[in-house]
Amino acid sequence: MTSAAPAGVEARPRKNIAFWQALTVTLLVSGYAGYYLCRSNLSVTLPMIIADMARKGVSSDALRIQFGTIASLGVLAYAIGKFPSGSLADFFGGRRNFLSGMGLAVACTLLFASGSSMAIFAIAWCLNRLVQSLGWAAMVKITSKWFSYRRYGTAMGIISLSYLFGDALSRRFLASLIGWHMGWRAVFVVCAAVLGGLFVVCALLLRESPEQIGAVEPEANPANLFGRDGHRGKPESLKTLLGPLFRSEIFWIVCLLSFGTTLVRETFGLWTPTYFIQAVGFSTAEAAEKSALFPLLGGVSVLLCGWLSDRLGARGRASVTFFGLALSGAALLWLGLGTFAGSRTWPVILVSLVAFLIIGPYSFLAGAIALDFGGKQGASTASGVIDCAGYLGAVLSGYAVARISVRFGWGGVFVALAAVAFLTAAAAAVFWAREARPQS
Repeated sequence: MTSAAPAGVEARPRKNIAFWQALTVTLLVSGYAGYYLCRSNLSVTLPMIIADMARKGVSSDALRIQFGTIASLGVLAYAIGKFPSGSLADFFGGRRNFLSGMGLAVACTLLFASGSSMAIFAIAWCLNRLVQSLGWAAMVKITSKWFSYRRYGTAMGIISLSYLFGDALSRRFLASLIGWHMGWRAVFVVCAAVLGGLFVVCALLLRESPEQIGAVEPEANPANLFGRDGHRGKPESLKTLLGPLFRSEIFWIVCLLSFGTTLVRETFGLWTPTYFIQAVGFSTAEAAEKSALFPLLGGVSVLLCGWLSDRLGARGRASVTFFGLALSGAALLWLGLGTFAGSRTWPVILVSLVAFLIIGPYSFLAGAIALDFGGKQGASTASGVIDCAGYLGAVLSGYAVARISVRFGWGGVFVALAAVAFLTAAAAAVFWAREARPQS
């Protein structure tokens, strides 16, 4: 009788920690999906905004370039914000950053909806992207405290659904709003209201770590770049936080991979609806709905790659990254050079194939790999720097892609992206070779 009591006492914390892990993941996924509702809204409503502004006598091509420039400035603001956001989360905690990004994004979305000039649009969108940079690194920090390193791939794979399935569902939701004949300003207001509701829920239920419910934090990856210090939740100084990362060659290779993959992903995230309308012939609502396939197929890829990474380890992640990038380059080349004989099906299939091939490897970089590099101490900073490198590349997805589309058409855009994918695959080959070296 006395021996049964300890077993019952031990079983309760295990059950509680599993419940709180599931709740934490649910809150992070739904909250960050709300971030994307206030980010995908520009991509989906951009044809409506351009049409609205064109009624004032401005050329549609000129407006496309102007909004492409605003999008690039927004990505630049996002990239700049990524660098400090990681360190802020490592020093002050992930929950605070996560909630701050949500609340401020609501305000910026309402500001954009109230605008009527390019200056207001640019200010609101750049501020929106800047404050949203707080979110991802905050989630990485929280994940480092709630999950063992043996489950990093699976945990981050599920959390990555927040920006993939969340993006897909957001686009479907936005398509429904447009189908109900809402103007673009009303769409922005609805997005802000939904994110505001999610903010309240997360503020009430989200916890920073298992210690707040009386449980013990799982262990970090013992092979992290910080050694024993990687198991500590808070760094001693900025120097001790950045030094191990910046001295690692393989860390910079991962940053290069992030540069290329994020450029491709952000280009499709911004321009897919416009491409489907202009080149394929879909209506605005149809284009919004079809564009949701890109993050949807990307989500399937992330789940598959996350599951594989926990079984194959770092070497497996490197090989999956290489093959995904190489094959996506081939698909992009086909998309750029193919004629499709007026088919509306093949462009959608190829866009979805690119998502399936590239998004899974992309999700490793600022997710599971950042957790492996940083442990509990520097995971957010590793993620922030990797994402910063990626979004510096993604700056080109706005202005440069708009210029290429006007000068060479959408076929030229996809050929250029194919070149980016092949060059990034070459960097992935180096990453694979470096990861394989200790095991040879």
